[in-house]
Amino acid sequence: MDKIFEIINNEQKRQDNTVELIASENFVSDRVKQAVGSCMMLKYTEGYPSKESIAKFQEKYPNYVHTGNMGRYYGGCENFDELELYCRYMWQKVFKTDYHVNVQPHSGSSANMEVYASVLEPGDTVLSMNLDNGAHLTHGSPVNFSGKLYNMVFYGVNQYGRIDLDDIYNKVITYKPKMVVVGASAYARAIPYHTIRTIIDLAAMKAGIDAPYMFVDMAHIAGLIVSGDHESPFGVADFITTTTQKTLRGNRGGIIFCKPEYAKKVDSAVFPGNQGGSLMNEIAGKAVTAEEALTPEFKEYGHQIIENAKAMADEFIKLGFKLVTDGTDNHLILLDLTDIGVSGKQVQDELDKHGITLNKNMVPNDTRSPAQTSGIRIGVPAMTTKGWKEKDFVECADKIAEIIKGIKTE
Repeated sequence: MDKIFEIINNEQKRQDNTVELIASENFVSDRVKQAVGSCMMLKYTEGYPSKESIAKFQEKYPNYVHTGNMGRYYGGCENFDELELYCRYMWQKVFKTDYHVNVQPHSGSSANMEVYASVLEPGDTVLSMNLDNGAHLTHGSPVNFSGKLYNMVFYGVNQYGRIDLDDIYNKVITYKPKMVVVGASAYARAIPYHTIRTIIDLAAMKAGIDAPYMFVDMAHIAGLIVSGDHESPFGVADFITTTTQKTLRGNRGGIIFCKPEYAKKVDSAVFPGNQGGSLMNEIAGKAVTAEEALTPEFKEYGHQIIENAKAMADEFIKLGFKLVTDGTDNHLILLDLTDIGVSGKQVQDELDKHGITLNKNMVPNDTRSPAQTSGIRIGVPAMTTKGWKEKDFVECADKIAEIIKGIKTE
């Protein structure tokens, strides 16, 4: 029985003593850990808060407007109803929105699946970003449910590595998609959501079709939207998903936001469409994460992420490295190793030996396989949470450069 806790302790030591540069990881507060590890994990809560619970909640929070489905399939859910409603309400406050919120998705991938299922049929055409240009698996990879269930077509980046807005316009006209997915897991520049919405609508008018749904996956940059360091998709996107880890630095989980007219479809796609009972301890953690995101300290943390990433990117450029898009606007940096002659996997493995954790990553027009890649992705949120400032990331860039230069080329 001690073996499990030995493994846990070993992982705690690793987290305490390594430099964590994986863009999708972060560290959470003790309050989040307490919520996730609480008795809320023990109850089964299929369904959604009851009509009676909603009425009681609105007495305490009269500004809360309920949309979506109602009713649990189990008794004894009064406290869980209040928790789920409170969690929804807090996330509306975080993003200053009246969008419907579903906090039940177990992950970002689950949330994305549920958005597709809410308004699409298998075989429908979806326009998304090319995977080797920075998109996520759930944005149309042929090995993922998204690529298997839907007719995925792709837009790319231009010669400068930026989202190709002309390509989006032309692809909407050519393929007449039901949905356009906007978002990425490895894209270092700001995403112009409002401009893209306009382009989608203009292209649809030109093609003589109804405007496609706009679905934004903001999982990586949600925390920067909260701090005001990135444009918000609220108001222009029909559906928005995020995870609660990454830049939001909460426990792992997913959230769906949608315009109120799609609330019931989204709720039905989550339960019973894709999930059974919700993980209420994880929802408790998400609620704590929302409370923390509303603090002045969180905004300062978001600002510091930007400063840290820019300082690190500038240092890599100074050292002669090639960066995809020649810099960064957000929390991550993509190093293109093509001209150096080493693979992303080689660099990842070598840095692991030196206590620096990051991940290999595809770059635009990559000639290597996804198992090898020609790039690495570097993220600053976790070490920013630990208190690192610009000078720390400059020193870290210097160390990474030294290690890379010591790797034998293939």
